[in-house]
Amino acid sequence: MKIYLKIVYETLIQAKNQLVNNKLRTFLSLLGISIGIFSIVVVKTAVDSLEYNIKTSFAKLGTDIIYIDKMPWNEDPRKNYWKYKRRPEISYKDFKAINENVKSAKNVSFTVFVGGKTLKYRSSSVEGAYILCPTWKFGDMMKLDFDDGRYFTRNEYITGKNKVILGYNIAQELFQGINPIGKDVKIFGQKFKIIGVLAKEGDNIVNVMPFDDAIMINYNTARKYINVKDKFRTGRMLSVQAMDENDLSKTEDEVIVAMRKVRGLKPVESNNFAINESSLFTKILDQVFGSINIAGFFIGIFALIVGMVSIANIMFVSVKERTKIIGIKKAVGARRMIILLEFLLEAVILSLIGGVIGLVLVFLVITIINNYVDFVMFLSIGNILYGVLWSIGVGIIAGIIPAYNASKLDPVVAIRK
Repeated sequence: MKIYLKIVYETLIQAKNQLVNNKLRTFLSLLGISIGIFSIVVVKTAVDSLEYNIKTSFAKLGTDIIYIDKMPWNEDPRKNYWKYKRRPEISYKDFKAINENVKSAKNVSFTVFVGGKTLKYRSSSVEGAYILCPTWKFGDMMKLDFDDGRYFTRNEYITGKNKVILGYNIAQELFQGINPIGKDVKIFGQKFKIIGVLAKEGDNIVNVMPFDDAIMINYNTARKYINVKDKFRTGRMLSVQAMDENDLSKTEDEVIVAMRKVRGLKPVESNNFAINESSLFTKILDQVFGSINIAGFFIGIFALIVGMVSIANIMFVSVKERTKIIGIKKAVGARRMIILLEFLLEAVILSLIGGVIGLVLVFLVITIINNYVDFVMFLSIGNILYGVLWSIGVGIIAGIIPAYNASKLDPVVAIRK
């Protein structure tokens, strides 16, 4: 054990001498490995960060929520467009059937979307806003956060009171710093009292449901002013939250039974609706980002080959410069394995130094991006280890031939040289 510690110590001294005595040569060699590690780690970090941001956006759909729609989310709608187009629209009748018959459902919500409406407050107005018209359980299901105020009460929902909740951006644009709670605004030419302002969500790569730019009135109120059955002017969403996230399949089965019953489907007939989950997006994203990671790997591997050649070159030169010393060591009893380990460790140490420089560059790039771009990037422990392991691997591959050549030198011939 003592001899191996001595080898490591001497190798560190020799690596330091390489850095000090051959600054330009070592710098150029380390530059290759630094660029290689930087390339392979920064690509993986960018892909991981992009995947995290997109999956975080889709996570807002809820991992315990089922969405009933005409079309499946995991299929290209152009493939069977007319098949799905002929399917009946999701309706309030479907919502009632599920609400009454699916016992494993914690919450059931039906939401109608209406676009292109104008919201007025005195002389100010916001045009082109979209209106969310959900049933009462929507707030609990989507876990809405409020900057100020509250969600609709059960009484307000049942009686269809003219109450409204504003998205953060809508409230800021319309009131410009004034507290909007309790103020009256005009929608559909009618007065609505503001009872809440949603907390700011900020920008996401994928805004599944952009609450910042939404106006929310409850479904029973909406029915008084718009035709909620108009499939050309409204969108709709039917969602079911399971009691137990781990038993989502049970809730799916109950939803299918309830939907087939309310639509009068015969046993031989196929479902004329689709059951969707946020996990469908996750599975698609896993495949996409798997392909991107492979592409990023091949981009980085070419840069690493350059670094590998640089390290191998410096090690060949190092063996040549120290041929006489190798001969003396072997003459006094140093075994071939000791000589091989000595040069192999030196190659690994030089490669690790280059790798650390590459990782520092990755960290600097991420810091700059996070400071100036609204996009979350992070250097994970996994990616740091990924870079370190690649550095070690490159060092071993680059140093094995020079180390082997050094270990098999004849001591007499080496001393004479």
